[in-house]
Amino acid sequence: MAKKRQSFKVRLPIYEGKRLVWRRAISLELAKVAGGIDIRSNDLIELNIKLYMPESAIGKHDVDNRLKAIMDALQGRLGGTKSIKPLNPIVPNDNQIYKVTIEKCISPPQGKGKGHLIVRKYRLNRGS
Repeated sequence: MAKKRQSFKVRLPIYEGKRLVWRRAISLELAKVAGGIDIRSNDLIELNIKLYMPESAIGKHDVDNRLKAIMDALQGRLGGTKSIKPLNPIVPNDNQIYKVTIEKCISPPQGKGKGHLIVRKYRLNRGS
């Protein structure tokens, strides 16, 4: 039996000003690469996010709003009521996300405006 992957990486689509459109685009990208990942409701998750954007837009976007859209896409939520999940969730509930690193960056030419999202299982530090 093949071992389940513990992490995956996805290119984030370019954000073009429509939150729900962007969330749907993220969901489509997630569906392409999340095969073989088995995230259960008791797993803890870590996200590492790099948002690329043009210099003219970098000061206009709040990271918390972009993060919420990414987390909703991971749960299969594309808009509407929370009980309706049109896509299969990759992360059953965003309360499983224990660590997030998110950074806005000016898009390098080779990045073509697409960011990065790495999703991995997280190990809780149980004390000092």
